[in-house]
Amino acid sequence: MIHATQALLDALAAALREIAPEAPPAAAFEQPKQASHGDLAITAAMGLARSLKKNPRELATQLVTALEAQPAVQQWVASVEIAGPGFINLRLKPAAKQAVVGEVLSGGAAFGHQAPTARRVLVEFVSANPTGPLHVGHARQAALGDAVCSLLATQGHQVTREFYYNDAGVQIATLARSTQLRLQGFKPGDACWPTDPENPESKGFYNGDYIQDIADAFLRQETVTADDRAFTASGDVNDLDGIRQFAVAYLRHEQDLDLQAFGLKFDNYFLESSVYANGRLEAAVQRMVDGGHTYEKDGALWFRSTEYGDDQDRVMRKREGGFTYFVPDVAYHVNKFERGFTQCINIQGTDHHGTIARVRGGLQAQGLGIPQGFPDYLLHKMVTVMKGGEEVKISKRAGSYVTLRDLIDWTSRDAVRFFLISRKADTEFVFDIDLALKANDENPVFYVQYAHARICSVLRQWTGDVRAADTALLTAPTELALMTLLAEYPAMLSRAAQGLSPHDVAFYLRDLAGAFHSYYAAERFLVDDEALRGARMALLTATRQVIANALGVLGVSAPEQMNRDPEATEPSEETA
Repeated sequence: MIHATQALLDALAAALREIAPEAPPAAAFEQPKQASHGDLAITAAMGLARSLKKNPRELATQLVTALEAQPAVQQWVASVEIAGPGFINLRLKPAAKQAVVGEVLSGGAAFGHQAPTARRVLVEFVSANPTGPLHVGHARQAALGDAVCSLLATQGHQVTREFYYNDAGVQIATLARSTQLRLQGFKPGDACWPTDPENPESKGFYNGDYIQDIADAFLRQETVTADDRAFTASGDVNDLDGIRQFAVAYLRHEQDLDLQAFGLKFDNYFLESSVYANGRLEAAVQRMVDGGHTYEKDGALWFRSTEYGDDQDRVMRKREGGFTYFVPDVAYHVNKFERGFTQCINIQGTDHHGTIARVRGGLQAQGLGIPQGFPDYLLHKMVTVMKGGEEVKISKRAGSYVTLRDLIDWTSRDAVRFFLISRKADTEFVFDIDLALKANDENPVFYVQYAHARICSVLRQWTGDVRAADTALLTAPTELALMTLLAEYPAMLSRAAQGLSPHDVAFYLRDLAGAFHSYYAAERFLVDDEALRGARMALLTATRQVIANALGVLGVSAPEQMNRDPEATEPSEETA
């Protein structure tokens, strides 16, 4: 069907050139809003009617005449109908839909992927400072970021996953002092908590049990190793800098363990301290000053960010010294641009919305030819965790929030990944622990994975060769519906990648699993007719492949065996 659709797209382009030779619009198909209207819709007549100042239905009639003369239309289209003011609906012949089975079997794990491109994309996500365990917000970033990277890779792009964190700021100083006080025998609730007189900018010390774990390991003079650093503790409670470095390495190691449990590996770690250490920050600021984009006021250095769409100008260097937090972000993104990435994407919480205009403005003020709108942002809202009908707010280990590890331990990696991608990023999400544990169709990830396992169960009972299948025998309504969905997979991937919308993949999987379960309920597969049996096994094999491919994009496994809840007995293939 994919090849047929491309041939029909070329035929539509030729027909449009025939009726509008001077300015033919781009050829495009849309999906009819109702399946009963057909398989493909054309809306070009309405647009042409405005530009050519003609009746849209009259133009639609001309377009249909031109289309019907095209060999591809004659080969693949069963009927062409004009509806409403000038919509054109195409109904495809069964052969067009049946062709997708062979296309999937030929493509295998690469079905839906596009040819390699020269486009280099950097996706920055999670980027948690090493001050405590990763929380559920980081979990949503991890799920979104990894899925976005996988989506972009299916389009042939060269993708780099990057983790950016601060290893020497105010929060890290607070982490070091919190650990040192634990080493000195103090604990949360003592007189020195929650504020630090030596660090007035701090909102308080870190209270979780993990701080005591760090202190104990430091006293044992352990060596901790993370993906990007290693450090050996001195055991000296007065060695504050050593405590700081050890605590950072310890928590980076803990983050690595969490990310490994999540099945996520980063290609690069970037330290905020490097922005300061090699003069990148000062160079970025100087370019803004030299370009006339700053001014002095009340002893502070200000950026004219209103010139770039911000609602007010922003302080860059405070009166008492030190740069505000968006300035190193600008320097960091200059570095991204200089590394030669075609596109850079930041996946962050919606609390970062206010920084977008000033960071983009700061980059424009560099005078380096950085494109407008650089970088792209995908912002997500918070996650609420529910269990037993009540919100879960606190993890004992973290001291004040639910962690990524908690979600994995309470449910599974697959459930966490699928659930956190199953809604648009800019919508709030309720993670229902009880639902994620259900082994029935109420649980969306189970519903999809069970479709894959069901297919595997049937295929284990058959020993034929799908390459010899006669797919022309696949004419049942549920078969045609299933093949139509299989054919939509590549275009869905492209749209999802372009829109940074991994939830589209989750939605598609639900629809595909539903189409398969309907097929399972309507037809027998291991029929006596050998040719029909082979054709149905080929369709099942293709469906299994696409489900596995789409689950892989989301980082979710495709199990070959699963058990339902005892009260939800699975019908056998013979009784389905």
